[in-house]
Amino acid sequence: MNLEFAINRLQHNLDVIRSMVAGVADGQARWKPNAESWSILEVINHYYDEEREDFRQRIDYMLHRPDEDWPPIDPAGWVTARKYNERDLAESLANFSAERLNSLKWLPQLAEADWQMARPTPWRASLSAGDLLASWVAHDHLHIRQLNELHYAYIVKQMEPYGVGYAGEW
Repeated sequence: MNLEFAINRLQHNLDVIRSMVAGVADGQARWKPNAESWSILEVINHYYDEEREDFRQRIDYMLHRPDEDWPPIDPAGWVTARKYNERDLAESLANFSAERLNSLKWLPQLAEADWQMARPTPWRASLSAGDLLASWVAHDHLHIRQLNELHYAYIVKQMEPYGVGYAGEW
């Protein structure tokens, strides 16, 4: 496990995520290309809840409380139940940023952790602490891609009736 790499990526991903929402107006923050898609605001609030209720918490349980059940989570359901799209973007980004900074302070304390520590889960025969950390870093990039796609779709919509094809293939 390259803990230093993971911490470095999570730190730089915070900077990328902040940059991806810089200058986004309220209308764009709440905009969705279709009913099934998430808005930028929903993505940022998803990051916030995943930061505090999923990855960091589950790694902590795995390493320090291996016999305890994990608290239940419902990331997809939280989007509507917690009214992500009704929140303020600046406040939501500040909340996520604060939680990410908490994670970045906590992770170096795990330098001697047993990343092979594993347990069965309802969705996998075995999941290790290392799998959780690797997935945390990858999760950032899944949603960075989603933010980029939302920006692109918004540009296409705002520039109508003009096309963006000259920019290159998406």
